[in-house]
Amino acid sequence: MPLGAGDPRVGVQARMTMQAARAPSPTAVDIEPWIHEAIGRIEADFRRSADTHLVPLPLPALTAQGVDLYLKDESTHPTGSLKHRLARSLFLYALCNGWLREGTTVVEASSGSTAVSEAYFARLLGLPFIAVMPRSTSSEKVAQIAFHGGRSHFVDRADEVYAAAQQLASETDGHYMDQFTYAERATDWRGNNNIAQSIFEQMADERHPVPRWIVVGAGTGGTSATIGRYVRYQRHATSLCVADPEGSVFAAYHRSGDATLTSRGSRIEGIGRPRVEPSFIPTLVDRMVEVPNVESVAAMRLLSGLLGRKVGPSTGTNFVAMLQLADEMRLRGETGAVVSLLCDNGDRYLNTYHDVAWTGAEFGDCTEAERRLASLL
Repeated sequence: MPLGAGDPRVGVQARMTMQAARAPSPTAVDIEPWIHEAIGRIEADFRRSADTHLVPLPLPALTAQGVDLYLKDESTHPTGSLKHRLARSLFLYALCNGWLREGTTVVEASSGSTAVSEAYFARLLGLPFIAVMPRSTSSEKVAQIAFHGGRSHFVDRADEVYAAAQQLASETDGHYMDQFTYAERATDWRGNNNIAQSIFEQMADERHPVPRWIVVGAGTGGTSATIGRYVRYQRHATSLCVADPEGSVFAAYHRSGDATLTSRGSRIEGIGRPRVEPSFIPTLVDRMVEVPNVESVAAMRLLSGLLGRKVGPSTGTNFVAMLQLADEMRLRGETGAVVSLLCDNGDRYLNTYHDVAWTGAEFGDCTEAERRLASLL
C-alpha cells in the first residue's frame, strides 16, 4: 500500500537520496580511513565486553514439574540494557553503508534506552548525538544520555518522535539512525554472536537445552526478528512469543495484518508502539500475549523480589508472558524451558515504575495483580 506524503516513513528513501546527492562529496580515499578506524573502535569495544549471563529463576514448584525459566541478563552491557546490542549493530550498519562521516551529527528517535546506548557509541567515535524522546522518558535515562555526551530533544507524544528526528537531522546536516526501520536488518540473524546464538549456546548443558519458548517484547521488532529468523535457520523446535504491553499496536497488527493500524501507544518504557514499525515482522512470531499495565508493574515487583535486585518494567511485561506459558505447559503436563530477557536495570525507574505513589496515580493499585501472578510461581 503506498504511503501518504505525511507518513514519516516516506522520509527514509528521501533521506538516503538527499545524502547521496550532496555535493561536493569526499572521495572514497578521504572517507575510508576514518570509517576503518571507527569500525575498529567498535570491534575493539566488543572484544572488551563479555557475554551476558543466563540466569535460572528460583521457582521450585515449576522446576519440580519439569518447567524451567531463565532470563538472559542484558542489563550488564556497558550501557545497561539490551539496546546496547542494537546500537552497536546500527552504528556498524550506518558506517558500512557510508552514512556516517567524521563529524556527522547522529540523531535518533527513542523512548530512552536505545538513545543511551547510541550516545555511548557516538562518543566512542567522537560524533555529536541528539536523542529525540517523549517528555515522559525517565529522568535517569536523560541523565545517562548526558553522561555519554549526548543531548535530549523532547516531544509531547511518542508518535511525534519520527518527524522531529528527521527534522533535526536535516537541520544539522546529520544522519537519522532510524532504529525502527533498520533494527531488523542491521543485525546478522544467522549468528555472529547475536543474542539468539548466545541463548542457545548458554542453554547447551541445561536439562532442556532447546527452549520450548523464547519470550521477548517488541519496541522496534529487531530482537524478535533476529531470534525468529535464527530459530528457523537452525531448525530448532522453539516457538517465539512477543509480550505486548497495553496500548501497543503490535498485537492487533499480528491478528489483522493491517499495517495502517495505530493506537494510543504503550505506557511501558522501551516496548510497544503507537504505529506498526517496519522492523516488526509478524510472520516470525508464533504467539502474542497482551499484558495490562498493572500486571507489568506487578510482575516487575515480583521478579525484583525473586532476584534480590530491581528490574525494569519491560522485564515485568516479559515475566507475565513467561508465567502464562509456563502455567499452560504445567496444565498440559509438558516439560521444557522458557527463556526471556532481563532488558534493563530497575535503577533507571526509581522515581517512576518503582515508586508506589507514581504507579498508583498512573495505573492504579497493582496489589491484586501481584497476588494473582504470585500464585503461578
